[in-house]
Amino acid sequence: MTFVHADVSEQQPAVTIVIPAKNEAENIRPLINEIRAAMDGAFDYELIYVDDGSTDQTFNILKTIRDEGFKRLTVIRHQQSVGQSFSVLNGARHGVGEWLVVLDADGQNDPADIPGMLRALQAAYAADPKKVGIIGHRVNRRDDWVKRLSSKLANGFRDWMLQDGIPDTGCGLKATRREWYVQLPAFNHMHRYVPALIQSMGGEMLVHPVGHRPRMAGVSNYGVWNRLWVGLVDVFGVRWLQRRAKRIVIQEILNGC
Repeated sequence: MTFVHADVSEQQPAVTIVIPAKNEAENIRPLINEIRAAMDGAFDYELIYVDDGSTDQTFNILKTIRDEGFKRLTVIRHQQSVGQSFSVLNGARHGVGEWLVVLDADGQNDPADIPGMLRALQAAYAADPKKVGIIGHRVNRRDDWVKRLSSKLANGFRDWMLQDGIPDTGCGLKATRREWYVQLPAFNHMHRYVPALIQSMGGEMLVHPVGHRPRMAGVSNYGVWNRLWVGLVDVFGVRWLQRRAKRIVIQEILNGC
């Protein structure tokens, strides 16, 4: 892996934003500009891009933006693609923020939704520490019919099996307590089951309506049909994890000599 580090300030940022990217060169600048417009002045944050084995100019563009003076940016470069789930997890592990935000690199998630989601999550967490995450609900999806159909079938089967109560678990825009996310079981495609996995650990995920847009440029690099076929297989493994998970509730700790 190659790292281009952000400057370390005396005060750690409250929010870590992680974006997994594979061959998304055309979308990087527009998306970063939108993130800065939404987050600058709203939250103290760091932005971690994980270049997942891109073969285009993704890494060079990110490095240029960093060199131009955007010091909040950290770039992690994988020599070969390891998939979206492990890319997000790698970024989360290298972050330092108390809160973790994840969104896709294609521009379909609107960064303008991030501050509202974070405020809703922080308020819910302050009232109930079990509410450790929030996930977007794309009320007006802008995907083609193939993607919508595969997601609808996979979501229906997932909800029937896992009963997580989340209407749109495939939404790429989500936020959690970072300490919770890095403890989730690590496996390929796990990013699609974050709500169920959080629940298996004793936490809860909120749902927040968000916008959805057509892809800015390029084509999807992580596949469409695997949202259905691979997802149908994965859900059995997640169901097994749900049933095997142990929820430990600490009531009181007494220290003394």
